Amino acid sequence: MPELPEVEVVRRGLERWVSGRTVADVQVLHPRAVRRHLGGAEDFAARLRGRRTGTARRRGKYLWLPFDDDTAAESVLAHLGMSGQLLVQPAGAPDEKHLRIRVRFADDAGTELRFVDQRTFGGLSLHDTVPGDPEGLPDAIAHIARDPLDPAFDEAAFHTALRRRRTTIKRALLDQSLISGVGNIYADEALWRSRLHYDRPTATLTRPRSAELLGHVREVMTAALAVGGTSFDSLYVNVNGESGYFERSLDAYGRENEPCRRCGTAVRRRPWMNRSSYFCPRCQRPPRPATATPPASRPAVPPLSARAAS
Repeated sequence: MPELPEVEVVRRGLERWVSGRTVADVQVLHPRAVRRHLGGAEDFAARLRGRRTGTARRRGKYLWLPFDDDTAAESVLAHLGMSGQLLVQPAGAPDEKHLRIRVRFADDAGTELRFVDQRTFGGLSLHDTVPGDPEGLPDAIAHIARDPLDPAFDEAAFHTALRRRRTTIKRALLDQSLISGVGNIYADEALWRSRLHYDRPTATLTRPRSAELLGHVREVMTAALAVGGTSFDSLYVNVNGESGYFERSLDAYGRENEPCRRCGTAVRRRPWMNRSSYFCPRCQRPPRPATATPPASRPAVPPLSARAAS
């Protein structure tokens, strides 16, 4: 699943080309693309027709389009999955091989929004918004934490929660209910910049250390955003079908056996939670294993023969 920078690149494209448009027609070309919409394909299409879209929004890895009209308080949630793409295309452009949903607009017949998904893990769905939320947050993702680029992100609360989790630092970074938007790539990059091993216990992090880590998370994501995110293949693209190229600047992820850019030691890869973790064994020392507390000393018990003699 694409991480915050890749999703933000898509959001910005939607804000430019789709926000404020009125939906004229929706075609669902594959039922799996709307499987998260409980009403099914026909209901999804019918409930979008005639609606005016608001400003595209994002929280972490999740993207949605609220409706800016006087009807029900609802938003379309986009789940990109492993290969989902939201593309703005000329209406006459040939259909993509894995086109799943087509959205046409009443006030711009020249362009249309297309959801393309090769592996069909992603999809679109319509949800009620959280009551009173000014951004139209879909209730389906109300549990997702704010991301580190969000001005409302609470660093103090993050540090407190981090210390209480009693887990390891990379697991915590990937916990979307604690901090959203961080995935495997940017976790490895931020940990490399922080000189922290992925198995470092969160309980050992001081407030300055967690603040430093957050700073590196923001730095690496901001740098990735500037070049369109990370695209290892043609699946992660912006709304115009263009790939990002932050992979050229990665310091840890995907660099197994290549020299660390800091110390020259070969970067290592280790299997981790059905993924891989990339780290420098010299710059990111693994935590020392906890030593068992020796049992309290007890007075020696005399041999049975000595007790019988007494």
